[in-house]
Parts: sequence; C-alpha cells; structure tokens
Amino acid sequence: MWQNLGAAFGDVFTLVTLALMALGTAAGLIAGAIPGFTVTMAIVLTLPFTFGMTPIHGLSTMLGVFVGGMSGGLMSGILMGIPGTPSSIATVFDGFPMARAGRPGLALGIGVWSSFFGGLFSAVVLALLAPAVAHLGLEFGPWGYFSLVVFALTIAASLAGDNLTKGLIAGVGGMLLATIGEDPINGVGRFTFGIDALEQGFAFLPVLVGLFAFSQIMSDLRDPEAATKVMLESSAKAVRVEHLAAIRAIFEHWGVWLRSSVIGTFIGVLPAAGGSISNILAWDQAKKASRYPEKFGTGIPDGIIASESANNATAGGALVTMMALGIPGDAVTAVMLGALLIHNIAPSPTFISTQPVLAYGIIVAFFIAHFVMVAEQALALRLFLLITRVRLYVLGAVILAYSAIGVFALNNSVFDIWTLFLFGLLGYGMSRLRFPLTPMILGVVLGPIAEVNFSRALATSNNLGLFVTRPWSLFFIVLAVFSLVYPWYQRGQRTRRWTLFYMPLLLIGVSPSLFMMGGYLRPVIGGALLLLGGALLWRRARGGWSPQGAPADQG
Repeated sequence: MWQNLGAAFGDVFTLVTLALMALGTAAGLIAGAIPGFTVTMAIVLTLPFTFGMTPIHGLSTMLGVFVGGMSGGLMSGILMGIPGTPSSIATVFDGFPMARAGRPGLALGIGVWSSFFGGLFSAVVLALLAPAVAHLGLEFGPWGYFSLVVFALTIAASLAGDNLTKGLIAGVGGMLLATIGEDPINGVGRFTFGIDALEQGFAFLPVLVGLFAFSQIMSDLRDPEAATKVMLESSAKAVRVEHLAAIRAIFEHWGVWLRSSVIGTFIGVLPAAGGSISNILAWDQAKKASRYPEKFGTGIPDGIIASESANNATAGGALVTMMALGIPGDAVTAVMLGALLIHNIAPSPTFISTQPVLAYGIIVAFFIAHFVMVAEQALALRLFLLITRVRLYVLGAVILAYSAIGVFALNNSVFDIWTLFLFGLLGYGMSRLRFPLTPMILGVVLGPIAEVNFSRALATSNNLGLFVTRPWSLFFIVLAVFSLVYPWYQRGQRTRRWTLFYMPLLLIGVSPSLFMMGGYLRPVIGGALLLLGGALLWRRARGGWSPQGAPADQG
C-alpha cells in the first residue's frame, strides 16, 4: 500500500497535474457558485478536455471540478440567499442570515473550512475503506452485482420523493436506452432500425451533455425576458473571508462537524444519493441534537458547519463505490466512470489491485484538491461577482457551442451532435414533466453492468433461485425492497401505525444474508441486528403500536 501511495504522490505532485487540478478547482468553484449551473453540468463540460490527457491528469482535473463545485455553491447561497447547487441548500438556512447580520466574511469562512475538513475526513475514509469494499466486492459474483445495480436504481427512484413511479420509469428507461446497439455478450445489433450509426449505441458523453447541460440551458432560456437579464441583478460587495475566526468556530463545534462528516460519507457510499440529500439531512440532525434548536435558521455557525461538512464528505463516499465496485455513487462519479471507460479502464473490485498507482492517485488528488480549493476561494469569489454581470443568453450560447464541439471531438461524428440534441429535448421534456434525470443517467451507466452480470449468472446456472440464495444478492434485494417502500415510510412516519414495523423488519430482513456469509464477524453482526429488530418490535408492542404524535387507531 505505502509503495503504491508513494508512487501516486509522485504522479500527482508534478507541475502539470497540479496546474490542471488548480484550473479544474477554479472552474468548479465558479460553476458551483452560479445558480442553476450544477456540479454535474460542470464536470460533464470538463470531460471533453480530458480526452487527450493521461488518466491521472484527466481525473485530477475532474476531481478539482468536483471538490470546487461542491464548495462553490456556498458563495451565492451565503451572499445572495440563492444556493448555487442542490448540495448547498441547507447552507442558505444559516449562512444568508449571518451575512445579512453583517458577518458575511465569517459565514464564508465557516463554509469554506467546513467543506475543507469534511472533505479531508472523507478522503481518509476513502483511503481506508475503498480497498476493503473492493475485497468484499470479489465475493459478489454475477448474482450479487446484478442485485446491487437493482438496489442502486431503487435508491435513485426512491429519492425522487413523491415521484417514485417517475423515478422508476426514468431508471428503467435509461437501462433500455443502454440496450441499443450491439449485445455486449454476442455482438448482435439490437433496436438499430437499420440505422448504421446506432450499431455502436449512443455514446456516453452526448447523452450526459444532452440530459444535463442542453436541457438546463433550454430551461433557463425558455423565458425571453429572463434570458436577457444578468444572472443576479445585484452583486454583493467584495468581502474578506475571516479564516481564523471560522476555524475557531469549527473547533468549538467539533461534534457537529464530526457527526455531519460521518453522515455525508455514509450518504455518499449509498449508490445514487449525493450531496443534495446529505446537506439537508446533516442540518436536520444537527438541529435535533442541539441544545438550542430554536436558533437554527437565524444565522448560527452550527447550521453552516453541518451542511458544508456533509456535502464535501459525500464526495469521498461516492468515490468509494465508484472505485471499489464500479458503481457510481452519484451523477458526478458516473461521469468520472465514463472518463475511465474512455481510457479503457473499467473500475471493478479488481481495479485497486490491478491499477494501484492510478487508484491511489485518485485518492491523493482528491485530498490535495481540498487544499487547492481553500487557496483559490478568495479569487473565485471575485470572479464569481464578475460572471454574475454577464447576460444569461450569452452564457447559454457559449456553453451550448462548447458542448457541441466537445461531443463532436469524441468520435468526429455528426451523429453525436444529433444525440446531444435529442437527449437535450428528452431531458427538457422530463424536467418539465417532473421526471428526475439522475435515475436515467444511472440507468444508462448501470444498464450494461446489469445486463452482462445477468447473462453471466444465467450462463453459470439457469436457476433463478440463486438470486435469493446467494448471500450478497439476497442482501441487496432486501435493501432494494425496503428502499422502494421508504418514500411512504417517510411520509407516514408519525401518522401511520405500519411505519412502526419498517425499521425492525429491515434489521431482521438483512440478518439472514449475513448469517449465510460465513466467517465470524458477519454472523455476529447479523445476530446483533436480529436481536435489535426483535427488541424494537417488543418495545413498540409495549407502547401499544401507537405512532408518536398520532392517534392510536390510525392504520
């Protein structure tokens, strides 16, 4: 490990790599600060730049964009009250009131350094956890891998909230789109309708750019009057970030930082979750655990620390599943997975053992990018204030032109530009009809993985019962079932009696698969979960099966 880590440091600590990382971080900070310009959109637009780079150069650049984008959203959120990215929504709750109260420099400082420390926490977890997860991944087999993909898609769909059905449709639709072209097992063309260009299927980059970038531009520019305005009517005055006061505030509330970093890392490890979930969850948990919950939302450091620690920690967690299992933790890591595939590198449980220098290079680059982010934050703030004065239609035209050039450069194919256009229309229509885009992207990425492993499973044995008798496959199937029910559980948690069974049955449901895995530790964990589930059932039976805050007769 240490030899590979040293070699990775040598690859990352070169003038070219550090310069590319600095450029990517600056771009990410600006992109994250611009409302509506998501981190995913920024990293999709960065991908074409990486075609001619070595894998470590390209990934270092994208990691810079990733880290910068996750942190950049706090600038517009704190100064304008408009979150630059979904991962900074909760930052606005306390950051904007603190800025309005005359302390914008302190609010920015707390946000920047919370992002820094949260990211470093997840970088350490990434270095320690990714090899262990990769080792476990070797036990999955094709049955476990297929069930893991199903679990990832159900999580993506369940996070759509009230639109669970639309989330499932989007995810399955993405998987169906991935079947267009040659069969990965037999090489037979499918759903090509006699069109030669479809023999190779839809290229990954045009699909991504179309769904995220082009559809977002159309949404922003659909109102002619709004398109002629600048992005923000009034720019904030230049402020000085209060670094020392911010660091002191974080150390005074170290418990909030630690809890939020753990929450962010855990949410990141879950396939398809992401910073948009973790920052709100961490802020909510900090409020519930606080001695003064009534002060949250009035401009206190705790709220900023919770949100920003969680969203940057999510990035490290997402990289764990991407590197160790080849399963993207969110839409951003899905793009990074595509970048590796373009370089003929396929992340899987064997990735860290077969490409150790590159794997540890990703970890090192992610770690260093946080130091670069802190160093560039003041400069990025000034650039952000300049960009907000540019009219929206000008930015849209520049981004659209660059997107078309980038996808054409991938294969020198005009068909890829048409793919961008068609998927842009599809993404725009989906957003107008409130269909989530993330499940479709994950369906496109995970579809081939699911298909290949399902074919391998049937080639090994045509017994479908193996999907529930193999321990890891059963484990993920149980989690998938409960993740589908989760939206209804969340809505009825305090009003419906049946929700009292959800958590105990989940703990009891996953325990058989742990017993089946053998060894010593995992059966012990399974026994503990079984006992805990039984104890929860007994406790709630003694409580009369009455949900908190609701009449006992509600079903």
